[in-house]
Formats: sequence, structure tokens, C-alpha cells
Amino acid sequence: MKMLRSVAFLIPAGVLLAACAPDPRSYETTPVKLETPQGVVTCQLYTDEIVAWDRAIDRPSKMSVTEADDICRAEGQRRKDAL
Repeated sequence: MKMLRSVAFLIPAGVLLAACAPDPRSYETTPVKLETPQGVVTCQLYTDEIVAWDRAIDRPSKMSVTEADDICRAEGQRRKDAL
């Protein structure tokens, strides 16, 4: 019975916490196209303060998702450092 009460408390707390989490879509900027040796990477950048969300939304077929995302995060960091 004690465990049931704990679970009953945790579910609403989790829902409340999730409702407070920021939605990245509300921070999106206009996508940016970056020229790389492998081809163009299109990046979805967010606010200047939240570089961790920056990601690739299009990449050359020979480039991995991780590599493209790294390029976009580096561009976000470059812009943040330029402020």
C-alpha cells in the first residue's frame, strides 16, 4: 500500500515537471546552410545560450548524423562566442 501511494505521488509530479520543460521548437531560428568539404549541412540553431540543442536537419549522404550535428553545434558555439 505504501508503494502505491509513492507511485500515485510520482506520476503527477512527473507530469508537472514535464510541463515545465522548455520546448525547443519555441527557440528555433531560421535554418542555416553551412558549406563543408563533404557538401552543404543545413543546421537548425536555437538561442545563442542553448548550443546543446543545435542539430543538423539535412546533410550530405556520405556524412554521419553525429558529424553533421557536431558541425552545427560548433557553428552555434562560434556564434555564441562572437557575442
